[in-house]
Amino acid sequence: MKILVLGGTGAMGFNLVRILAQRGEDVLVTSRSERGSDFSNVRYVQGNARDADFLKALLNEKYDAIVDFMVYHTEEFKRRRDLLLDATGQYLFLSSSRVYADSAGSITEDSPRLLDVTEDKEYLKMDEYALAKARQENLLWESDRTNYTIIRPYITYSNQRLQLGVYEKELWLYRALHDRTVVFPKAIAEKYTTMTLGVDVAQGISKLIGNKKAMGQAFHITSAQAIKWDDVLAVYQRIFREVRGSEIKILYTDDPKPVYEVMGNKYQIIYDRYFNRRFDNDKLLQAIGEYEFTRPEIGLEKCLREFLENPDFGDVSYSSLAWMDRIAKDRLKLSGIPGIGEKGKYLLKRFLPDWFIHSLTTVKNIIKF
Repeated sequence: MKILVLGGTGAMGFNLVRILAQRGEDVLVTSRSERGSDFSNVRYVQGNARDADFLKALLNEKYDAIVDFMVYHTEEFKRRRDLLLDATGQYLFLSSSRVYADSAGSITEDSPRLLDVTEDKEYLKMDEYALAKARQENLLWESDRTNYTIIRPYITYSNQRLQLGVYEKELWLYRALHDRTVVFPKAIAEKYTTMTLGVDVAQGISKLIGNKKAMGQAFHITSAQAIKWDDVLAVYQRIFREVRGSEIKILYTDDPKPVYEVMGNKYQIIYDRYFNRRFDNDKLLQAIGEYEFTRPEIGLEKCLREFLENPDFGDVSYSSLAWMDRIAKDRLKLSGIPGIGEKGKYLLKRFLPDWFIHSLTTVKNIIKF
């Protein structure tokens, strides 16, 4: 098969490309940066798959399957839907299980979506991630085609992506390794979540490619085992203690509002992390056959151990570090912060009161306007 993977360099995409290569498929992968390949049947092409001209040039060829990891605005996706569907025998659209509304039981693919049931009018005015993905799903449902498959992954982890609640490792684990306290909302810590190893998600996607049972259907590719965020933290704590010989310092907070004000992801918190997220994956298994998902406590242990062998962080937000330092009464050494600009941001967030920072932001926005 000839397969195009758009944006296939993340945790899911990296594993998917490797699986497809080992399966003998002819794979073309887009990447923003120049990359080499370890496989003779995998080729990387440098460019931004969200750029219309770049995409049109790629779609001059016909593909057996296109796997699309890109994140679009809804109007942007509307303009390219038919272009993508016309260029392939099967278009695999990466949606998200964040589209689902709250559920008292296990979520199935037919469970209500936020877009369909929420009464939050202000939220519905937005094209926030969960709403945008649901609207783009609708564009596929409403097409006169059936050569698509909607995939709804949930929280996917690897040795390079280890989440704690709403925090990426560049915040919570960076702080832990620098002996700083992690501020963790109780309202999230007590909730059940579902975390799926990236290679398991990639295996699921690979088994849906070319699968007739997948045409015109939606699947969430998740483990069926839920785990409390506090239990996720317990796994991290145990491994951290064994490898580092010290504890992850945790400060539980009753007020989550400052968390989403600083992190800038209010709706991800109130319309996802505040929900218990359990999944029924029977529909997937009926399509692909039996598959044993890695238990989270086993996969998380393995991935954290691998990361701690050679810690390598992406972009670190010193503003978020400063916010946690202020609440926890910690202080990061300025020598550990790169650049005068980042040092300044840290000092402002760490020592100036919120009302003053908010006033500066308001004035800045007024001047811009």
